[in-house]
Amino acid sequence: MTSRHAPVIPPHMLDALARHGAGHLKSRAQNTLSIDQQFRQPMSARAKASIIHQNYPDSAPGAPARYIFDANQQTRLPGELVLEEGGEPPEDAQVVQAYEDLGATYRFFHDVMGRHSIDGEGMALLGTVHYGQAYQNAFWNGEQMVFGDGDGEVFLPFTRALDVVAHELTHGVTELTAGLEYRDQPGALNESISDVFGVMVNQYARGEDVTQADWLIGADLLAEGVNGKALRSMAAPGTAYDDPMLGKDPQPAHMDQFVNTRSDNGGVHINSGIPNHAFYLIAMELGGNSWETAGQIWYDTLTDERLASDAQFIDFAGLTMAHATQRFGQRVAEAVMNGWRQVGIGP
Repeated sequence: MTSRHAPVIPPHMLDALARHGAGHLKSRAQNTLSIDQQFRQPMSARAKASIIHQNYPDSAPGAPARYIFDANQQTRLPGELVLEEGGEPPEDAQVVQAYEDLGATYRFFHDVMGRHSIDGEGMALLGTVHYGQAYQNAFWNGEQMVFGDGDGEVFLPFTRALDVVAHELTHGVTELTAGLEYRDQPGALNESISDVFGVMVNQYARGEDVTQADWLIGADLLAEGVNGKALRSMAAPGTAYDDPMLGKDPQPAHMDQFVNTRSDNGGVHINSGIPNHAFYLIAMELGGNSWETAGQIWYDTLTDERLASDAQFIDFAGLTMAHATQRFGQRVAEAVMNGWRQVGIGP
C-alpha cells in the first residue's frame, strides 16, 4: 500500500482540534478529516488518474511546466486553470505562492539531485488552490498538489510554506522510486523522507547552512495565538507544539520512545521523528549545506533498487551508510553511523 494521499497535517492534530476546538473550528476539523478519509479509498473508486496529465504536457529538460488551478472553495479537481508556465500572474497571492513553490522544488531536485521533475522525465507540476471550505490541509494525490486555505485561526493558507509543498511533492518522488508502503516503519520512513527533502528545499532556497536553519516543518502555517512554532521539529522531535486545541507534539526522537499505535497507519506521522532526528544529527556533524553531503546520501538511498517497499528503519540506515562510503568515504560513513546510533538504530 503506497500512499496516493499523504496530507501534511496528521490526523492526530485534526482529531484533537475536532475534540477541543471552538464550535466552528471543531466542525472544520471534522470536515477536513472527512475529506481526507474519502481519499483513502482504493484508487479504482476515484480513478480518473492519469487522464488529467494527458492535457498538460511534460516540460523540457531544465525547466518546469507548472499549471495552477483554482477550486473556488469546491472539492472537484483540478478546478479552473488560472496560471500556467510563463503566464501573467494574477493578483491572487496563493496562486502566485503555489506557482513559485512548485518552481523552487523543481529547481532543487533538478539542480541539486539531477532529477527532471517528480518522475525524472519532466512530469508537469499541477497545483490547485482554494480547495474546499476552510480546508485545513494540503496533500499530494498521486497526480497533483492540493492546497487548502486553512481556517485562519489555527492553520493559515498552505501555500505559505515552501517546506510543506516540497514535502508533498517528495511523496510523489518516493511513490515513483522506492514505493515505500504507507504504514508502520516504511510509512514513517516515507513521511520522514518528505520532511528531509522539505527542509532541504527550504534551506537551499534561503541559502542557509545547517547551523543557520531552524529545522522546522511548517513554521509558517500556525496562526498567531497557537502555542507552537511548527508542525514538527527535526532538531527536537516532540517540541513543535503544545496547545490546548492541538494537543502536544507526540513525536519521539529515539527508538526507546517508539510509539506502537493502530492510528495514522501505524503512526507514520509520529515515528517519522526518529529518522528525522537522525538526518538532523548527521547533517549537523557533517556541517556545511545539508544538501551537499547528507542530502546526496538520502537521495542515493531513496533511488536505490535495493530499498524495498517494506523497508524498516534499520534497512534504510544500512543503505545510507553504504552510499556514504561509496560516494564520500569512511569519515562521512562514520558520521552517518553515529547519527543513526544516537537515535537507537544500528550496531
